Amino acid sequence: MSDFNRKDLETLVREVVKTFLAKETGIGEVGNGEKDNCPTSVTGSSDSCQEVGLQDYPLGTKRPELIKTPAGNRLTDITLAKVVEGEIKSDDLRITPETLLLQARIAEKVNRPQFAQNLRRAAELTKIPDQRVLEIYNALRPYRSTKQELLAIADELENRYQAKINAAMVRQAAEVYEKRNRLRK
Repeated sequence: MSDFNRKDLETLVREVVKTFLAKETGIGEVGNGEKDNCPTSVTGSSDSCQEVGLQDYPLGTKRPELIKTPAGNRLTDITLAKVVEGEIKSDDLRITPETLLLQARIAEKVNRPQFAQNLRRAAELTKIPDQRVLEIYNALRPYRSTKQELLAIADELENRYQAKINAAMVRQAAEVYEKRNRLRK
């Protein structure tokens, strides 16, 4: 492969990654929101608290310096050469809680509070093993769990993973399922 083609391909890969990140957390229609709560990151620090707004969306294109991989590499460090050499793994392409929290701040600023809350829940879920997320998802289906099992899941989310937003959602589901007779007997 010539240097010219390799550079073009690296540029293309970088643009695909930016586009993927933008679509993964797309904002869609926007309003003119003023709410600017700086969320604490999933790890308990406010390091991900940056001044961001609609002008920064999509982050991958307009503020790539704010996006880091789970290993701490910058988005601009992801190159075709590093992928080919095995330096970049599939886990390096996963979104981080900090990026999701930045996207949540943008969503709040454009009057999308429900979407912002979804992004915060997603940020919490990044700390939970995929297999456990699937188990919890299945446990939340109607008639699959008792109220006590759902409350135990909520306690696990809150205490083991510090996923307070998700824990509250599971507790709320337990209450609703009880009222609507959707719990396992």
